[in-house]
Amino acid sequence: MFRRIDRAGETVTITFDGIPMCVAAEQTVAAALLGQGIATLRSSVVGNRPRAPYCLMGVCFECLVTIDGIQNRQACMTVLRDGMAISSQSGARALDEGC
Repeated sequence: MFRRIDRAGETVTITFDGIPMCVAAEQTVAAALLGQGIATLRSSVVGNRPRAPYCLMGVCFECLVTIDGIQNRQACMTVLRDGMAISSQSGARALDEGC
């Protein structure tokens, strides 16, 4: 029913959990990771259960990842750019207790 449209030759290099990947440009982080066969982007706060992109339109917040050190970024709403460092999140967001 759905098919992915890639622009031939246009790619960017990203890392996910330290693994470098060359993916098609001009797509969201969630689409790129799903296209690479990565379904689990974070683990839940309660029960540490695996979570994956669900709605892909920014409503459900199941696709939260850390991008370039910034936590709780929605992978489905963030467009890729070359050199992004993306990592999965485990549990609740870390709080900065410094003033």
